[in-house]
Amino acid sequence: MTTGDFTLSAIADHLAPELDRCRLAALHRRLPADAPAEWRAIAAIAALALPDRRCIGLSGGQGAGKSTLAALVIRALALEGRDAAVCSLDDFYLTKRERLALAREVHPLLATRGPPGTHDVELALAVLDDVLAGRCTRLPRFDKGSDQPQPRTQWPLAESVDTLIFEGWCLGVEPQPEAMLRSPVNRLEAEEDRDGRWRAYVNAACAEYERLWQRVDWWIYIEVPDMGAVRRWRMAQERSLASVRRMSEAQLDRFVAHYERLTQWQQSNFAARADWRLRLGHDHRLIGF
Repeated sequence: MTTGDFTLSAIADHLAPELDRCRLAALHRRLPADAPAEWRAIAAIAALALPDRRCIGLSGGQGAGKSTLAALVIRALALEGRDAAVCSLDDFYLTKRERLALAREVHPLLATRGPPGTHDVELALAVLDDVLAGRCTRLPRFDKGSDQPQPRTQWPLAESVDTLIFEGWCLGVEPQPEAMLRSPVNRLEAEEDRDGRWRAYVNAACAEYERLWQRVDWWIYIEVPDMGAVRRWRMAQERSLASVRRMSEAQLDRFVAHYERLTQWQQSNFAARADWRLRLGHDHRLIGF
């Protein structure tokens, strides 16, 4: 029952030392054996340590394993008799038409989904508030293949949800100090945002997203080692897609560059504020807390 260099008990010592270890081990054994050992352990701990949390925020860089962990936490909560649902920030992207309008009116880089400013914050607030108030509502779904939201008739129904897992790469992000915006962090910013208008717009949008973060009552942050790891892990995800939907390496490099500034900012600014911080190594294994 090991997790890299950590036993299940050792992980619990870091995250929730008060847990009954026999009960924890029993729940851990009931989770899918083919799932990553780290996430099985953390999911079992979360289900037992956070049963009364209404909204768990799960933040971390691209490819870190947020979706996998969220699904396992949902499974563990269900085994404990809790009704849970997962909602991704990715599912609240603006339509392609709306982003192209922003690209024309504000900055061309806003055509690419992902950074703050490319989501429907008002819809996200309405959905989260409905779920947390116990009202029956539909959870949006975004089709990344078509780069468009799915029809509302295809959105799953959520009702009587005890725990909502809200996950996304920039959850919890705060605006950067203005002085930090002056220097580009990569080639994309240096060549395509020379006057800083795009990063200023994204930074201002971060303040609007803070209304969403206020709905979260427990934060789990998965810290990636660096952007090189993000690129490798994101490429692995691309290779699992059908070839017609897959980005080339050049396209992926450019896409990931849109996320670099805030991914780095999260590590320096948000990690210490998270309730649980999970540090990953280059091999995608847990290396610390």
